[in-house]
Amino acid sequence: MPDFDSKLIFTLSQSIQIVSANQWNRLVGTDNPFLRYEFFAALEVGNCLGSHIGWFSQYLLGKDPEGNLIGALPLFLKTNSFGEFVFDYPWIEAWEQMVGHYYPKLVVAVPFSPVTGFRLLLQPNIKTEVAQSFIQQVITLAEKWGVSSLHWLFPQEQELTSLTQGGHIQRLGYQFHWYNQGYHNFDEFLERFTSKRRKEVRRERKQVQEQGITISIIHGDEASESHWQAMYQFYLTTFEEKGNYPALSLAFFKSLGDSMGDSVILMLAQNSQQNWIAGAFYLRSDTTLYGRYWGCTENIPGLHFELCYYQGIGYCIDHKIHAFEPGAQGEHKISRGFLPTPTWSAHWFSHPGFQTLVTQFFTKEHKVVLQDMTELSKHSPYKQT
Repeated sequence: MPDFDSKLIFTLSQSIQIVSANQWNRLVGTDNPFLRYEFFAALEVGNCLGSHIGWFSQYLLGKDPEGNLIGALPLFLKTNSFGEFVFDYPWIEAWEQMVGHYYPKLVVAVPFSPVTGFRLLLQPNIKTEVAQSFIQQVITLAEKWGVSSLHWLFPQEQELTSLTQGGHIQRLGYQFHWYNQGYHNFDEFLERFTSKRRKEVRRERKQVQEQGITISIIHGDEASESHWQAMYQFYLTTFEEKGNYPALSLAFFKSLGDSMGDSVILMLAQNSQQNWIAGAFYLRSDTTLYGRYWGCTENIPGLHFELCYYQGIGYCIDHKIHAFEPGAQGEHKISRGFLPTPTWSAHWFSHPGFQTLVTQFFTKEHKVVLQDMTELSKHSPYKQT
């Protein structure tokens, strides 16, 4: 096994396009569409990063002396906390009182995507050798640039040991995920539910059917201009209703459809007049379906649950996909078959005394999160076995 640890040459790039798609994707594999070259390139093509949004790309690349890409990190300089989904507001005020300006900071993350995945993108046969080199290189950059802190958002649990050894503190969170138990159809899945919950789900689905709603499942390489226009308007509508800024552009979505094909899924609903009235946007790998965005122009009872949960579950069953991650937050997902699942982040602070304080906070918070997950799991809709 080559000794790359002492031979790596690190460089930074503000654009992923400095490397080829093949070079990057060899590090990533096919298990997570959010880590693929095409996703980051679409963010650039769609003008979704930069000063207007507070995300500045600083891709960290590690090459061997022959110029082969050995590893990479999706590293970003941040001037706010927008689009992260791991909330740091509990300690921002304390930092500013104790130390000074909190921003800028660094994050290793996928912008606007609360999706667990590898953050140390390294060749599989040398991951344990070079992980610490990458971690220490990022800390060196953080110290050189004088940022307040460094945050690894939604890493894989197996990366936590390396991050802890590299001076980071772990933080536990949770989302609600669904797992395929080898179901042959949706009814077989529902048979796992208690009678009460099974009836409630069937009632919700019937509400949509009785309105004459039809749902089309369209993959990215099948989507027309009208499909993208409709989905994008639904996306904008949701953000406008919630008073949030829509970070992603139509060009971003269309770029994903063109470059990632059947890894992109639109689920669009039509009313009896054949008008598009709602849509949900998904990405998928061979093992996991990811629900990301939804919107509607007509409020049909049950339609949100149908497009965002039940259609996704049905898709997983039909395509033998193991897991379904429908996005962050939402305790209402429990009664529809999604159960609390741990998520993680790891954090480093430039001020040692502040790092000690946050460590104490995380220790207390960890216990509360575990208690919350245990309590929420008691509301599972599944029959006790």
